[in-house]
Amino acid sequence: MFTEEHLPPVAPRTAPVDILRFNTCGSVDDGKSTLIGRLLYDSKSLMEDQLEALERSADLTGGGQINLANLTDGLRAEREQGITIDVAYRYFATPRRKFIIADTPGHVQYTRNMVTGASTANLSIVLVDARAGVIEQSRRHTAIAGLLRIPHLVVAVNKMDLVDWSEERFREIRAQFEAFLPRLGFRDVTFIPISALNGDNVVAPSVNTPWYQGPTLLGHLETVHVASDWNLEGLRFPVQWVNRPNSPRDASLHDFRGYGGQIAGGVVRQGQEVVVLPAGLITTVKEIWTYDGPVVEAFCPQSVTLVLAHDVDLSRGGMVIGRERPPGSGCDLSARLCWMHPRPLQPGKRYLLKHASSTVPVVVPELLSRLNLETLEPEPAPATLAMNDLGEVRLRTAQPLFFDAYAGNRLTGSFILIEQGTNATVAAGMLEAPREFVRPEQADYVI
Repeated sequence: MFTEEHLPPVAPRTAPVDILRFNTCGSVDDGKSTLIGRLLYDSKSLMEDQLEALERSADLTGGGQINLANLTDGLRAEREQGITIDVAYRYFATPRRKFIIADTPGHVQYTRNMVTGASTANLSIVLVDARAGVIEQSRRHTAIAGLLRIPHLVVAVNKMDLVDWSEERFREIRAQFEAFLPRLGFRDVTFIPISALNGDNVVAPSVNTPWYQGPTLLGHLETVHVASDWNLEGLRFPVQWVNRPNSPRDASLHDFRGYGGQIAGGVVRQGQEVVVLPAGLITTVKEIWTYDGPVVEAFCPQSVTLVLAHDVDLSRGGMVIGRERPPGSGCDLSARLCWMHPRPLQPGKRYLLKHASSTVPVVVPELLSRLNLETLEPEPAPATLAMNDLGEVRLRTAQPLFFDAYAGNRLTGSFILIEQGTNATVAAGMLEAPREFVRPEQADYVI
């Protein structure tokens, strides 16, 4: 059980408390929801009413015992079947860090929901049943985490109590992962033996693993370095809306025109020279506004309103960039896709591509390869992509996009495909390195 002595040293009150976003993934019944419930329960992050509801649900679904998975599996169908269907988000905090958890489904039918939950994560926890070892769904979720360029990976070997806390079994599973992990490009991988049901090595160290000298899961989550995960090189500011209050009560707002959005990369400073796309006009940043008032500097991923020194033709779908490190541009693109719809991808069919704050028509003229999840090798020229397939494609958009390679910027390198007519999201995609770049030196100054 968690006690105060298991807490790491408390950071000074003046130190900033950052946020870690992470998701749990893995196959069905590997213990993802139970793990999150154990984290919340042992770290004393539950309110009294949540504890009471948990105890009440024990009589209905837990056989008289508290079922920690019920903290995240809120749908009746989830509790009846003992599986996760939808993405569940939970929040908790320790003295060192705040956490946003996405509990994602393990069933192959809901892989698309796993992609949704992992798309904003800084860290991904892949759970593996120590009895079953690495199976196809373990590879699939690890491969998706790699394609999504999640910087940090934790492989939690769960249910170690059911294999008698065997160090040999833990090392065997670790070797299975290490055989294919180098192909997925992870920078930081940690292996932890746990029992989510009993709490071993989740919050408190376990006496059952004297052969393991690494951190507990919570200890690792509290100390993993995430400050450098955001791209702070090259300003990218997709405009989401034009802010024109025109307040009759405040004459100073009569001519106010600001451009609101989230900084997707880099740093913006008051007085900085910027380029407005797609017009290619050069101006300077006059003011930077946040919810708390004006600032002289802002950075990714803050949401701000920029006031520019000149009147320019700029609206939703446009982008403000710095003159250094220009983004790519073009209509012919290469991308990796995770297909998420029961109807397979139809080459030549028109879809809508939503990228940053812009939406443009697009066709998929060519399928280059499909990833074999057993071997993690590409299969060239597939006829189509079915639901949950991962593949590489060519795209042709009706209008040029301004983008970065997903490997360099997850916000300006990602997109979704939408089926026209139904508005169903059919795929999530990651753009490859651009062939052409914006040329700010060819732009003219605004008059």
